[in-house]
Amino acid sequence: MLTAEQQRAAAQSLRAAEDARAPIAALTETYADIDVVDAYEIQLVNIRRRLEEGSLIRGHKVGLSAKAMQQMLGVHEPDYGHLLDHMFVDEGAAIEAGRFCQPRAEIEVAFVLGRPLQGPGVTMADVVRATDYVLPSIEIVDSRLADWKIKIQDTIADNASSAALVLGGRPTRLHDIDPALIGANLRKNGEIVETGCSGAVLGNPAIAVAWLANKVAQFGVALEPGHVIMPGSCTRMVPVAAGDHIRADFDVLGAVAVSFT
Repeated sequence: MLTAEQQRAAAQSLRAAEDARAPIAALTETYADIDVVDAYEIQLVNIRRRLEEGSLIRGHKVGLSAKAMQQMLGVHEPDYGHLLDHMFVDEGAAIEAGRFCQPRAEIEVAFVLGRPLQGPGVTMADVVRATDYVLPSIEIVDSRLADWKIKIQDTIADNASSAALVLGGRPTRLHDIDPALIGANLRKNGEIVETGCSGAVLGNPAIAVAWLANKVAQFGVALEPGHVIMPGSCTRMVPVAAGDHIRADFDVLGAVAVSFT
């Protein structure tokens, strides 16, 4: 367990790395005693700073929702981060790659809430009732920690490696589809480089949204109407750089694309 002073110092280091686009050593290397509780406190220090500077919370993301990623990091549940207004990028837009440290792309089924979700005790049925619609999406993840050599404490402290996201403009109601059976592929510069299915996310991405609602309730937080919830990736993440074009195609949701300059 870290002291409050160490938590603030770690948060400042992450913020400085993000601002300078210069990754730092993993926090688990710098602070041998850091635990998951410390990591969430460090994340919140930087979120509070952003809010004080005028940013707005527009949703949350679930990370490590695929069993393979959990096994890789030796954990048994997902983690989460905050989505702020400056992270949202218009569909079809071009993003300056230089705004990130070491960006990678993932594709996800984004949930947009029409009703609040307040844990504890939120079930998948509650998620279905609360969801206004789902959208195809691309999440740009980034690590402010060198070479992506991270443990669970590192990614939590780093706001679950959040950086940016692009939402497709075609909404689909959940009652029209099975959210666990959405096939998807990720194209990089026209070539299919990853394929997957929404069921890779805890068996059903709606389960990940329920997990999130119950997890944040421990901190007195509810998921609000209009919030975007990113439940986790259907595929492995793919490195991106200036000049790349990323497109995600989903079976029943349509497509969404973004370019990097």
